[in-house]
Amino acid sequence: MPERKKLLLRLDPAVYDAVARWAADDLRSVNAQIEYALRAALKSVGRAVDRPTSAVSADEESDGD
Repeated sequence: MPERKKLLLRLDPAVYDAVARWAADDLRSVNAQIEYALRAALKSVGRAVDRPTSAVSADEESDGD
């Protein structure tokens, strides 16, 4: 599997707090929640990204994504 890209992301503290609460509700890390939201946004505009099955974590498999 290719190495995952690293990204420095600056967020408004209120946005981070909202994402952190959402992640906690979904039992994900903030990083996984951001990736989930980005993938959902890409899918909604017809730019879905295929991912290798080895890259799918257990919490992502169970959410019906």
